[in-house]
Amino acid sequence: MHLATFIARRYLFAKKSHNVINIISLISAVGVVIGTMALVVVLSVYNGFEDLVKSLYNTFDADLRIAPAIGKTFVPQSPEFDAVRRLPGIASFAEVLEENVLLEYRGHQDIAVIKGIDSAFLSTTRLPEAMVDGEFKPQHGELEQAIIGRAIAYKLGIGVHLIDPLHVYAPKREGRVSLVNIEASLASDYIFPAGIFAIEQSFDNVVFVPLPFVRRLFDYTGEVSAIEIQLTANADIAGLQTQIKKLLGENFTVKNRYEQHVTLHRMMKSEKAAIYAILLFMLIVISCNILGSLAMLIIEKKKDVFVLRSMGANSRLINRIFLLEGWMISVLGVVTGILLGLLVCFAQQWFGIISMPGNFLVATYPVSIRWADVTLVAVTVLAIGYVVAWLPVRAVNSEQ
Repeated sequence: MHLATFIARRYLFAKKSHNVINIISLISAVGVVIGTMALVVVLSVYNGFEDLVKSLYNTFDADLRIAPAIGKTFVPQSPEFDAVRRLPGIASFAEVLEENVLLEYRGHQDIAVIKGIDSAFLSTTRLPEAMVDGEFKPQHGELEQAIIGRAIAYKLGIGVHLIDPLHVYAPKREGRVSLVNIEASLASDYIFPAGIFAIEQSFDNVVFVPLPFVRRLFDYTGEVSAIEIQLTANADIAGLQTQIKKLLGENFTVKNRYEQHVTLHRMMKSEKAAIYAILLFMLIVISCNILGSLAMLIIEKKKDVFVLRSMGANSRLINRIFLLEGWMISVLGVVTGILLGLLVCFAQQWFGIISMPGNFLVATYPVSIRWADVTLVAVTVLAIGYVVAWLPVRAVNSEQ
């Protein structure tokens, strides 16, 4: 064993002359353990919520979404769009038409987003997994049906097994709005509810209907508001996105799942970085105990230093002894804290020890361990411990 490491380990675990040094060293080690464990657990919980949100968006959103850069609608009948349809890796090319409408059901009214979908959308969507009542079947033979978000269904009191129709109102595209007879300025139609889905509150204000229903309501012919593309399992999303952008030019935007909700993703990353910085600052404060413990140990071991010097030890060896002794406290704290943090995370994953309050999407707190975060925590805390251990040793050097 290396001489400096051997002596530092003996100093760390041997009984000190002054009990206060033992207490400060123990407090330092426990503080590093708790801080490291908290970092691992909190970051894993944030990762769990991030994965949960992504899974919700994956259920609702397409892999790629094409929309006009200017305006609301476009006609996807052109050689460029035909070329996009033929690209390898595309599983479905779905035309959708979204507009805001007024819904009325049994005397209750509310504003919602109506989304017309075609058969290509039905072939690849994961929305049937989110159904809480009825079935995801916008077309039943010749009968057109509506699939309604839970938030809208709750506000309007919609029941799948009731026989009342859902009335849909929208402003007419042509003509002026009459303040005297508002009803004459609105186009209207009705449709029967077939199912209710639940994903998340921001998604549950959407009503899915067949595409021809929305076109009739808004007097459209072949227009759509977006093209939603689902890709095959091994498709290169970034490569296909670049190809589609080149084919369609600047008149259209092509967004992946991240870009469709870029603000939310940035907010989640900012929150994670903020909580990491706060806990890291707490660790820095806690690690200052190591500085005090090591400074008192250096004072106590002055006689040992003189003995080592008389035996031929140079200043570099002596400095390394105290530096390693202080850093070992951080190493023990990091290793123990990471192990305890991983134990808590695995226990939460397997047994769901801590439940979510209220009626949430999941019953227990979601946890996702990412080894990159664990490595970042270990490296950061060890670096802090090294700097804190180096400061008193540097002070000793300046006095010599």
